[in-house]
Amino acid sequence: MTDKPKNWVFSDPRLKDLKQEYDKYTAEDFEVWKILYERQMPNLPGAACESYLKGVKEVNFTSDRIANFEELSKILKETTGWAVQVVPGLIDDDLFFGLLNNKRFPSSTWLRKMEQLDYLEEPDMFHDAFAHMPMLTDKHYTGFLEDLSGIALKHIDDPWAIQLLSRIYWFTIEFGLIRENGELRIYGAGILSSKGETKYSLSDEPAHYEYDVRRIMNQEYWKDHFQDKYFVIDSLEQLYTSLPEIEEVLEEMLAEKVEK
Repeated sequence: MTDKPKNWVFSDPRLKDLKQEYDKYTAEDFEVWKILYERQMPNLPGAACESYLKGVKEVNFTSDRIANFEELSKILKETTGWAVQVVPGLIDDDLFFGLLNNKRFPSSTWLRKMEQLDYLEEPDMFHDAFAHMPMLTDKHYTGFLEDLSGIALKHIDDPWAIQLLSRIYWFTIEFGLIRENGELRIYGAGILSSKGETKYSLSDEPAHYEYDVRRIMNQEYWKDHFQDKYFVIDSLEQLYTSLPEIEEVLEEMLAEKVEK
């Protein structure tokens, strides 16, 4: 993997001919987007971080219009140099991190059905677009995504290394909290797209810990219910500047595993 050029993903056959066919969205698709948007957006002022709320306005999201990836990519290119890359669904680690390392955010284009409004095993494009893409207007956030993925690509053939880095991704990009003006706020997409977890994550019920790279790498997580602990950063800049520590702790933990 490290011998490949940085932009190898653009010729990867797994991405061939994939695009968002906007005119094929059905009336039900638009209704699903509208319901989910109108159900969650009112919960986010006072809960979501400033970068997300600012980003929602920058990407022009509304309840009556499904996110258009072509338009989104133009906006993101002007703000952070990023773009949206359509993928078929869950993808292999090498392609996932390869896209992020090339400033391309992978997103599916399918929307859940009415009977799936409350729970999905696999993220759909509402999660990918609504929760992630407004944050892609923040340069510290995107810088963290890009460089964390670069670290992952160096170790892509080591499942243990990828698991450790996935824990960082999980407790930051998906389920991270940030402290703004002395208050807890949300920047993690897994929370931002969930009405229930938005309220729960900011309550006194779960544990809240200061951002700690080593502790996160030693922390397992689950996908089928709310987390019982969240890690809190002081700023998105702190997240970005923690990358050298992430790489250092990763190397230490890999060496410890070899010694055992």
